[in-house]
Amino acid sequence: MKISIIGTGYVGSTTGVAFAFLGNKVICMDKDKEKINNLNKGIIPIYEPGLEEMLNKVKNNIIFTSDIEYAVKKSDVIFICVGTPSREDGSIDMSYFKEAIREITKVINGYKVIVNKSTVPVGTADWVKEEIKKCFKGEFSVVSNPEFLREGSALKDFLEPDRIVIGVEDEIAKKIMSEIYSKINAPKVITDIRSAEMIKYAANAFLAMKISFINEIANICKRVGSDVQRVAEGKGLGKRIGLYFLMRELVMGGHVSQKILMGC
Repeated sequence: MKISIIGTGYVGSTTGVAFAFLGNKVICMDKDKEKINNLNKGIIPIYEPGLEEMLNKVKNNIIFTSDIEYAVKKSDVIFICVGTPSREDGSIDMSYFKEAIREITKVINGYKVIVNKSTVPVGTADWVKEEIKKCFKGEFSVVSNPEFLREGSALKDFLEPDRIVIGVEDEIAKKIMSEIYSKINAPKVITDIRSAEMIKYAANAFLAMKISFINEIANICKRVGSDVQRVAEGKGLGKRIGLYFLMRELVMGGHVSQKILMGC
């Protein structure tokens, strides 16, 4: 499969290298030319265990470029992996995402499957379809394929996930996405696009709730003189909430590191 990745940040770099490892021909595109130059030298812009070593093994299957026209025209499937950071008021900054879509619409040259991995509001796929139709009159498909990568274990999370969520509207895109992920042995949750977009938010919200919960438990433990780690090991919390999650990021002062949110 010929795949392009738009955005080479944490998600894009991991996704691109992993797809190349699975035997696909991958083009990773980013506007940051310095980042692209480093990637062409085998230097990953982020620290993720095993990622740089894997990149060096798959160099024949991956290309890095700052030319979005080349990336779009030479691929069958386009993964959008640009950042959608939160603003101070809690809303999502969609400027990078919208810019990527508008640049794609200028150069799209035939049937493509446009896959969103960025965290976006529910209903974004509808906007994407309307935006593309303004400039392109041919056939295309839009897919929602949210990511659930955690810092420090992103490669494992990608290649050995607990599930793969794919939101599609047509059988062609469903078949193509199933083929892309055919080498990964994990449950495939095939659903409509809006449900896939909502799954990402539901997962994020549930994770944030668990973080808030264990932080409150840690505060109580400090007041009553108990050990929060021992409390987290209790059978009730371990079974019902997930011992691995609770123990993974308990840090100084008995609180859960907020860094875990970056991998939700």
